[in-house]
Amino acid sequence: MADASIALAPVALIVAGPTCSGKSALALGLAERFGGTVINADSMQVYEDLHLLTARPDAQDEARAPHRLYGVLDAARPGSVAWWREAALAEMQAARAQDRLPILCGGTGMYLRALLDGLVEVPEPGDAARNWARTLVEREGSEAAHALLMQDDPATAQTLRPGDGQRVARALEVLRGTGHGLSYWRNQPGLPPAPFRFVSVRLHPPREALRAAIAERFSRMMERGAMEEVQRLVARGLSPVLPAMRAHGVPELSAVLAGTLGLEEAISRAVIATGQYTRRQATWFNHHALGAEQDCMISLQRYDESTQFSEREFEKIATFIQSTIDESSIPS
Repeated sequence: MADASIALAPVALIVAGPTCSGKSALALGLAERFGGTVINADSMQVYEDLHLLTARPDAQDEARAPHRLYGVLDAARPGSVAWWREAALAEMQAARAQDRLPILCGGTGMYLRALLDGLVEVPEPGDAARNWARTLVEREGSEAAHALLMQDDPATAQTLRPGDGQRVARALEVLRGTGHGLSYWRNQPGLPPAPFRFVSVRLHPPREALRAAIAERFSRMMERGAMEEVQRLVARGLSPVLPAMRAHGVPELSAVLAGTLGLEEAISRAVIATGQYTRRQATWFNHHALGAEQDCMISLQRYDESTQFSEREFEKIATFIQSTIDESSIPS
């Protein structure tokens, strides 16, 4: 017999999948169908400075249904899983108070796991440790910084890619600021799972279609002013280690502005990097269940500018969600 407390927990919906798989369009349609609030679960769409390059919902989308946690952080402020979890929980509770369905939409797996499984609490390392770690990565490079981390905290270093400067810097700042590595803190008691029953819809598009969609989207971004968006960001003189400065397209277009890379080559590299990221996303989702019950897996066969679903596809998803919502109100 299932736990009645789980069955009676309020339902929240997860719409997940790789970049450019149609999550935003689907989440918006479901928000209109079920009276939902779309809550961002993408680590780059939280930044105010990255509207075009992260394909954030536009004003027309936001007029059709409430959208939360989009463009809420300045690029100078590094977002974190802990910050997002707290903010997302607040928005989910606010949606429930308005009798709306919380709909988490995004492809950042570690954000979603922080709700599903809870989160280890890592003490704040402090500005001095943070600035030291970022400066080290900037001056010496991420691989050299990773080598240093391997000496002092091998358990954490072994879980990180040497080229991932953002996460290497994070590991170093925690080690320096708290006296313990991330591997230590991950073994400590943490925050519990969110008090919701999660139902997930995971989009799993064909690889070839996804690659074509990524190239098409980047082309539209360029037409709409992506270069100007990056130019404004670069003009601020922010640290290249900050998450916003590492968003897909930012390093490549920054190189064009600096005169070290041609535009055509920059676009090609950005599209390739995005495609590589979607493969990592797909691998992550293949190894992590989203929700205690089951996933509704949808494989799209086509893409267009609005990434609309066929009526049959949409109704399949909506029926699945409605049946789970109905079941959650009945004690087992």
